[in-house]
Amino acid sequence: MAGSFLQAMTTGVLIGSFLRYDMLKRDYRLYPSYPHGVVIHLALGFIAAVIGAVAIPALVEKEFTAVTFLALAATQFREVRNMEREMLQNLDRTNLVPRGPDYIEGIARVFEARNYLVMFAALLVGGVTYWSNIFYGLISGLAALVVTRRLMKGKTIGDIAKVREGKVHFKGPNLFVDNIHFMNLGIDKVRDIYLERALGVIIEPLDDNGRATLANSGQRRAIAHDAAALLGIHKDVDTPEFTPLVRRSLDTGRVGLVIVPLEKDISVLIEAVKRVPVLESALSTPLKTTLGKRAAD
Repeated sequence: MAGSFLQAMTTGVLIGSFLRYDMLKRDYRLYPSYPHGVVIHLALGFIAAVIGAVAIPALVEKEFTAVTFLALAATQFREVRNMEREMLQNLDRTNLVPRGPDYIEGIARVFEARNYLVMFAALLVGGVTYWSNIFYGLISGLAALVVTRRLMKGKTIGDIAKVREGKVHFKGPNLFVDNIHFMNLGIDKVRDIYLERALGVIIEPLDDNGRATLANSGQRRAIAHDAAALLGIHKDVDTPEFTPLVRRSLDTGRVGLVIVPLEKDISVLIEAVKRVPVLESALSTPLKTTLGKRAAD
């Protein structure tokens, strides 16, 4: 059994660590940072893989002390969310367009959950390898890879709403995108910059679920942040008038975005907005309730 134990543990750790690497996607949000942030998360993923891979063989071998220790170690992954939240909140203070607490909480949840996914995948692979052979262990690892990739795919704004170009214009000193009012700008030079460089989009929810989700202020802050991150922003710390804004039409539930980007490309802006993730804290589904369906009729 010694060889079987070692084989099960090694296979589970390798597959679990690979899954954590596969889930560690770096994109325009530049988090986790490279190389130190990446190293931290890969190390945590390796620890999670060891915990999962050893659990079942240790139980079968009646190593209950080891299992108790592993269970205690697993509880420490709850601190991962707190660590991520604190780090991102500190970083958010220096952003010209902050993510906001809802976006940060969503990211923190994701990093905690991915360690648990690694742990369960390593447990599955280690158990299958221990009771059968390495071939079936690798097959179970492939199945775990498919499942984790599916779990990583959440909804985006493009799934719940239609995004189209909106007309940026003024009525006197009041800034509008189509018929959605944003703010009052009394300085002629600032208005000229908006007319010359600003872009606007209208986000039209597909149903009442989308309308309720877009009503969340945290979701709208996430849209403004991602748009600024991708297109750049004509703004510095002393020019708050150029902060990208997302406003909601109280009559229709439509949402408008106005931004003064460094790269004036409306097609890129529309695609960027479509790819903004729907935050877990903002997701609302009133149509799944009887009263919500009656109200929508």
